[in-house]
Amino acid sequence: MEPTLENDVLYALDARGVATLTLNRPARRNALSPGLVAALRAALERARTDDTVRVVVLTGAGEQAFCAGGDLAGGMTGGGFLAGVAEKGGFVHLVRALHELGKPVVARLNGDALGGGVGVFLACDLVVMAEDARVGLPEVKVGLWPMMVTALLVRHVGRKAAAELMLLGERVDAHEAKRLGLVNRVVAREALDAEVERVVAALLERSPAVLRLGKDAFHQTADLPLEAALWSLRDRLVENTLLEDAAEGVMAFIEKRKPRWTGR
Repeated sequence: MEPTLENDVLYALDARGVATLTLNRPARRNALSPGLVAALRAALERARTDDTVRVVVLTGAGEQAFCAGGDLAGGMTGGGFLAGVAEKGGFVHLVRALHELGKPVVARLNGDALGGGVGVFLACDLVVMAEDARVGLPEVKVGLWPMMVTALLVRHVGRKAAAELMLLGERVDAHEAKRLGLVNRVVAREALDAEVERVVAALLERSPAVLRLGKDAFHQTADLPLEAALWSLRDRLVENTLLEDAAEGVMAFIEKRKPRWTGR
């Protein structure tokens, strides 16, 4: 599994079909420069179009930070106001790329996640966090507001909790992040890789076709009114039952054996 460098993102694919994407700006605490956002989108597109990729793991280089948010000191590439607007729109496309990947994404929080870094891991499907890492939205302290992260945050935690995180700009520890519903699992740093591997191994045992269909349904119906969501999910259920993997899964259950997924 030889990693390859794409600008500020390392891409490594193992024999099982697990693509590990590493935000690779440790000197800047893996801050979100326009170049890094573009490189991450390119890496996600590479994973999306590669049929051998089953699961994506997203992490940061080093142990201090998963992602420190926007690069305030050196993030702009120049080009004036309109170019700046376009660069900020890159984050919107990044969230869509994570949601529309068709494959599960596991965030490995190896260090602090701040500002836009919170938005990045919230856009992932599952999050495993080292217990000595912290989460925070400190933008208000420098006269900014985590505008686009707001949309993701209020969909994961209650309004009061979201408001407190953004209004006070305080950092919370890993266990509080889990209590709030920001992350799925918290483990000691020395157990982080083993826990990520447990999650990945479980995902690899599922049907890729069902994971793709289910992930699409999850994101596309999350904000629909109840009845509209139910009708949409009814259609997805019909599609699900017609999958080869659905027939295989039922047969394997009856025959008391492990299913042999085809991904169709």
